[in-house]
Amino acid sequence: MWPLVAALLLGSSCIGSAQLLFDKTRLVEYTSCNETVVIPCFVTNVGAQNPGEMFVKWKFNRTYIFIYDGSRNNSTADSNFSSAKISVSELIKGDASLKLDKADAVVGNYTCEVTELSREGETVVELKYRVVSWFSPNENILIVIFPILAILLFWGQFGLLTLKYKSNRTNRKIILLLIAGVVLTAIVIVGAILFIPGEYSVKNASGLGLIVISTGIVLILLQYNVFMAAFGMTSFTIAILITQVLGCVLAMVGLCLCMFACVPVHGPLLISGLGIIALAELLGLVYMKFVASNQRTIQPPRKAVEEPLNAFKESKGMMNDE
Repeated sequence: MWPLVAALLLGSSCIGSAQLLFDKTRLVEYTSCNETVVIPCFVTNVGAQNPGEMFVKWKFNRTYIFIYDGSRNNSTADSNFSSAKISVSELIKGDASLKLDKADAVVGNYTCEVTELSREGETVVELKYRVVSWFSPNENILIVIFPILAILLFWGQFGLLTLKYKSNRTNRKIILLLIAGVVLTAIVIVGAILFIPGEYSVKNASGLGLIVISTGIVLILLQYNVFMAAFGMTSFTIAILITQVLGCVLAMVGLCLCMFACVPVHGPLLISGLGIIALAELLGLVYMKFVASNQRTIQPPRKAVEEPLNAFKESKGMMNDE
């Protein structure tokens, strides 16, 4: 009786040892932020003492894309997966994971086949691509909303300026401000279209650059010219411009830190700068509405001198006629 039990146990242990066991991972995802894609393959009961006793094959769907022959210490990769490789030194630890450059990674099912002397086994891993937004949804909204709000406030200032001043000199400035404002608005709209939420790309980065640079620098110049055309520099307008410059600096620093980061962590710094710029535009509009609007319409200096002079000439001519 006992010899029969011993034989059965020995037979079952031999059958079990003929199979390699895997720590199975069913699904792996990668994003645009990955430079390298790793498809895991871990054997949990490796008994080999050196990689020369192992044979590894990876196939994509039904096509073999990578083969490692331990007896020859030779690796062969398919031409479509030229970057495919494994870490040979990690094989005896059971790690036969396949590493690929992102450019070679193809979505689909990958099969890892490992042979160790007389034992073998395989596992299948599905590779998927996951789209990840460059900024969070809330950050995307604020990055677009603050510049648009700042431009709308500028147009509010422009409207007050056109209603307040009637001189030829101011009219020329109004035309220049109008042209600059239209160009700025167009640039921000184009930037917003390029930046529309999506994963990190050159297109998104270019759109963000257009938004921040135009909103930061151009709006400061426009704000300054609006103040100069309206009532010149006062302590309050200087404070507003300093605030706007501070916002521009913060936005530029945030832009530089986020521009080349696939997962930006300095988004709040960028957004705070854009928010300060919009706040400065709001303060400028409030100042013009409640302070400058109470002033009398300014006549051109030349006209203010010419009218008394013409009146004097007319009176002198009448005296000569008498």
